[in-house]
Amino acid sequence: MKQTKTQRRFRIKRRFKATISGTSNQPRMSVFRSNKEIYAQIINDETGETIAAASSRDTDLTGKESSKTEQAGLVGKLIAEKALAAGVKKIRFDRGGYLYHGRVKSLGEGAREGGLKF
Repeated sequence: MKQTKTQRRFRIKRRFKATISGTSNQPRMSVFRSNKEIYAQIINDETGETIAAASSRDTDLTGKESSKTEQAGLVGKLIAEKALAAGVKKIRFDRGGYLYHGRVKSLGEGAREGGLKF
């Protein structure tokens, strides 16, 4: 029986979650990609607390006419800026079962440019 894309992504995501978890000194950056938007949040899994969050729906990013890949890069820079303000420099990148390609890659590279290490 053939798997759908969503089933495949959840299988990969479950495998990722078994190995990656965010700690207080190295939290996890989780990525969610919908058809229109992209979201990222930095999470401390020990306390279940979201340290920083950013998305392409944020007010300072809406209204800018650019491709979805370029918007993902801007979201990466924005989440890095918020994380550094919260005192986070090193993270673990959780791509959420998506391939590290296109918008997810652009977000990751934007976060690196913003000063995050992973």
